[in-house]
Amino acid sequence: MFKKVTQSIVNQIDPRGDLVPVHSILDHEHFRPLCLVRRKRKAIFHPSPYYRQTWYRLDDVLLPGEGDRSTESLFCNGGNQDSRRFTVKKSVSDRVDGNLSLCVDSTSVELKGAASLSKGWSIKLEKNHVPVPKLEALKTERKINENHSFIQQLKKTRQNLYVVHESIETSEEASYEESTKAEGSFMTQLYAKFCAQGTRENKQSITIPKGCTLAFRAIQLAIIDGSWDLEYFSKESTSTFVSDGISQGKLGALEVEVKKNCQILSKLSPDLFVIFSKAIKAVMRDRNLFQELTQKMEAVLDETGSDELKTESPDLKDLLSSLQYSSRHLLLKLAGAITYTLDALDELMEDQLLLLLESLEDKIVSQQLKLVESILEHDIEHMKGGFSVDASLLSFSQEKEQKLTIAMVEMSGVKLQKDGSAVCMEEAFSAVAALYASLYVLNLLSNSD
Repeated sequence: MFKKVTQSIVNQIDPRGDLVPVHSILDHEHFRPLCLVRRKRKAIFHPSPYYRQTWYRLDDVLLPGEGDRSTESLFCNGGNQDSRRFTVKKSVSDRVDGNLSLCVDSTSVELKGAASLSKGWSIKLEKNHVPVPKLEALKTERKINENHSFIQQLKKTRQNLYVVHESIETSEEASYEESTKAEGSFMTQLYAKFCAQGTRENKQSITIPKGCTLAFRAIQLAIIDGSWDLEYFSKESTSTFVSDGISQGKLGALEVEVKKNCQILSKLSPDLFVIFSKAIKAVMRDRNLFQELTQKMEAVLDETGSDELKTESPDLKDLLSSLQYSSRHLLLKLAGAITYTLDALDELMEDQLLLLLESLEDKIVSQQLKLVESILEHDIEHMKGGFSVDASLLSFSQEKEQKLTIAMVEMSGVKLQKDGSAVCMEEAFSAVAALYASLYVLNLLSNSD
């Protein structure tokens, strides 16, 4: 739910800018000004900047300067405090009613249904930032400590480093609530009368504390022999450590990327595949496990924690134990595949993850993968108006499976009808691409059952 709020806020206040939403409330403290962050490996399903925390701040890796002035003095405290505060609001309320009556000979059937959705919030926000000119001044006063273990590890692995210089935070405690309610009744009259009625209600809410970071901006650092600079116009190929010195939006490029990153999974031994399957299903249900596995795999890829693949979780213990005793070459390949899978799953909504788990149980993932692939065959990245997919891909043995699939695809921004007609919402490509990558991996799991 936190991810829904932060993404919506960024879309409202900076739809075309470089403001980055924070995905997890557990990590919000690591994206405040002067926090150091790393950019995640690029994927087609998240082309915009996507960062992860490092647990370090800029002053942690700087050598003391003359007078040892605190970096707290860099923050902007002057001017009108109220000018940095603003409020965003959103409210959605929908209700759909339906009624169907049938009469065949002496039998009559009546179906009634209603569904409602409501969600909304009002959040007071405050901009907290370090003016870039003050960062420019700081770089002349204090050098980078190149003997710091974190800096040495980054340099060894040639990873880029960024510093947060602006954040959007809550100035007051705020709440977000989402409620869905479905009602239905069934009445049939044969020779006797039978009536049944059911109601299902689902409520979710989250309280966001005061001072919680919801979004941020970061700028890349360039480090040369202890000196550091700010890369205002950095490119993908620009490296933080200066040497002492596929066409996005296309199905073909996405297929190549997914197969390249996940091909190793299809070559696992049956025993290891079962272990992998168990772990992936577990993290899809539990956000804490998801975070733990993500951190473990990123540590392997960063060469900072491959010897510490231990956990207290029984759901992850078998997988991490198997990885720890794998060869270095296999370990890196598997860690890359798992990280890519988790990145794709992380782009989906929590409700989508639950629908994917249900799809696995119903063994319909293969057909869903073909459906999403057929959607991506259209240029939905630039498409305006409707399009059509093969209606047979929406034909399932049970109506429940069809409704589940339509709901899951709609959460990625594409509204489908039973006849195959579809309408794409704005900027749906990344979400649909993430769904495709997730289904590709889950289809491997389904085939292994």
